Amino acid sequence: MKKLLPIAALVALAACSSMAQSPVKSMDGVLVGAGDMTLYTFDRDTAGSGKSVCNGPCATNWPPLMATPAQAGGDYSVITRDDGKTQLAYKGKPLYYWSKDAKPGDKTGDGLNQVWHAARP
Repeated sequence: MKKLLPIAALVALAACSSMAQSPVKSMDGVLVGAGDMTLYTFDRDTAGSGKSVCNGPCATNWPPLMATPAQAGGDYSVITRDDGKTQLAYKGKPLYYWSKDAKPGDKTGDGLNQVWHAARP
């Protein structure tokens, strides 16, 4: 029985650490979120400011990657949006989806208006 306790502790620790993991991964040279959809950054956001300047109609076209404080860690942080909701940021830059991307792997927002860019690891 004593040998099982350390194993149970390791399993519990692994479960806790996996809960805090970011919902983001790298695929084909870009960061992707839910459903392997491409994530983007916006040049008008200032890295490290803790703010997103894409609100209202902008956020309809560029839905923010919502987050919980538990998802922060390493290069990922959580910012608070103007509406009080929280958004995940990578290296201080808030992350967004593009509403016109239809399927995993689409990067149709990359370079749009020369201010939107696929987020790269």
